[in-house]
Amino acid sequence: MSLAGEGAVAIWHDIAPEGRAEFYAWHGEEHMPERVGIPGFLRGRRYVAIDADLEFFNLYEAQTVEVLKSQDYTARVNAPTPWTFSAVKHFRSVARAICRVAHTTGPAQGGLIATLRYDVPDNIASAHRAALLRGLVPDLLAARGVAGVHLLTADAQASGLATAEQAARGVANAVPRWVLLVEGWGDEAEFVAFAKQELAGENLKALGGEGPFSLGLYRHQITRTKTAWSPG
Repeated sequence: MSLAGEGAVAIWHDIAPEGRAEFYAWHGEEHMPERVGIPGFLRGRRYVAIDADLEFFNLYEAQTVEVLKSQDYTARVNAPTPWTFSAVKHFRSVARAICRVAHTTGPAQGGLIATLRYDVPDNIASAHRAALLRGLVPDLLAARGVAGVHLLTADAQASGLATAEQAARGVANAVPRWVLLVEGWGDEAEFVAFAKQELAGENLKALGGEGPFSLGLYRHQITRTKTAWSPG
C-alpha cells in the first residue's frame, strides 16, 4: 500500500529494560493518538525488531512535509506531556528523520517491514533516485509477498531542529538521510532472507549509495489513525 501522504517522520530507537512497560503503555495510549491528532497527520505505525540494530521502528505519515514543519507539530514537540517526559527518558540510541516521500507504491500494508538507512552524495541524488525507480524498486515490488516499497529522503534542516522532547530524551539524535522501506506479508524467515539479499549494501553501492548501510527487519505491533486527542 502506498504511504498515506507526502511527508513522514521515521524514528528508530532502543528502550532501556526498566522503561519497557511504561513505553508500551505511553506509546499506544497517549503518544500515537496525540501525534495522529495533529492537523495533517494521517497514520502512525510501530514495529519491533526481528533482526535490527535498533529495536523499535516508528513511522508517522503526514499529508505533506510542510505539516512536519508546521506550528501545530512544532508546538506539540516543544510541550511534552508529563507522561511523555517520564517515558522518553528510557529512550536509547535514537535515529530520527523528517522526510519527504520521494516514491511510494504497493498493493497492501504488510505485517513485516525492512528499513534501510544509508547516504547518497548530493551531486548524484537525482541520478540515484532515477536508478532506484528504473530497477531496484520495480524488481522489489514484483517479488512475491511484497506489499509496498517506499523511498524517503530527509529534510536535513527540519530533522536537525532541537526540541523540548528531544532534550527530555537526553540522547543524541542521528539523522538518516535516505531511507528505503519494503513491506511484506509472508513468513518472517523468508522475508528476512529476501531483504538481506536484495537490500545488501553492494546493491545500493552499485547505484551510488554510500554506507554505513543499516538494514533492520521488523514486525508490526500497532497502527493508529486519526482520532480526536487532548492531553490528560
